[in-house]
Amino acid sequence: MERQKLLNCSKSFSKNRSNSIIMRNILYVIFSFILFVNLKAQTEITFFPGTLNIQPFTANMPEPKSGTQFDLNNNELKLNIGNSLDIININCPEGNSYSFGADFFTFTLLRSETSFHFPVDAVDYLFGVNAGYKKNYDNREYGLRFRLSHISAHFADGHYDGVHSVWRNGQNPKVYSREFFEFMPYYRFNDVRLYAGLTYLFHVDPPTVGKVICQLGFDYFGGGLISKYLHPFIGADFKMVDINAVRINNTFNTGVKFGYAHGKGISVYYTYYNGYNFHGEYFNLDSDYSAIGFNLDL
Repeated sequence: MERQKLLNCSKSFSKNRSNSIIMRNILYVIFSFILFVNLKAQTEITFFPGTLNIQPFTANMPEPKSGTQFDLNNNELKLNIGNSLDIININCPEGNSYSFGADFFTFTLLRSETSFHFPVDAVDYLFGVNAGYKKNYDNREYGLRFRLSHISAHFADGHYDGVHSVWRNGQNPKVYSREFFEFMPYYRFNDVRLYAGLTYLFHVDPPTVGKVICQLGFDYFGGGLISKYLHPFIGADFKMVDINAVRINNTFNTGVKFGYAHGKGISVYYTYYNGYNFHGEYFNLDSDYSAIGFNLDL
């Protein structure tokens, strides 16, 4: 027994040490790059700029959201609270821009009950760092976003049936977490942005989940309607995942945004989702829903 404890401690120490080495190397690369570009003439470095260098991908699920969705099929709603922040933005005279920042999100599943009660069923947490590159030329743009992130999922007290002392629907809490790299190159022309994504899960629990996720998608923000601050938009995302079997998760969004098309504002939208459930505690179950939502693009 003591030997097993020592082995477990050794494995935990090795994993933590490996993660620390990865983070240290990433920080070293970031600061070395900042030092390099700072030596170039006319390079502008801004700390904590007001907008993101790479705007969130409209129909991609794990993006910064501060708002809610009301499910049209079930007695459920989603409350999302999170933000991405560019800590450093580097603009070069030839039209290239670079950024480094951080992500902190929560994605929460609730139920609606009488007397204005909304029990919290499940919560997913995401945090990590990101880096972006883009280049503008002739009213076109191409770029790449990189993220190193952690996601963990948990049931909350609203999932527990206190009257019968059981977890709702026979769904007991399970361990679900993952650490991953995400690469998202894109190309924008005529306000249409096309992107392709590759995500690699270098650690995941349970280990039976596939480690590679591929995706394709697009989004479009139109010109001002009535006002220069009112923009119709549409987006779709198709993500190939391997859990019980390989399948495509489909997401479709359309709505109107009041504010800046590629910046801050308020969005009201319709969304449709079909695929494996986004919430980690339900990761191996199917999900199919339509919802009306609003979002504060901070």
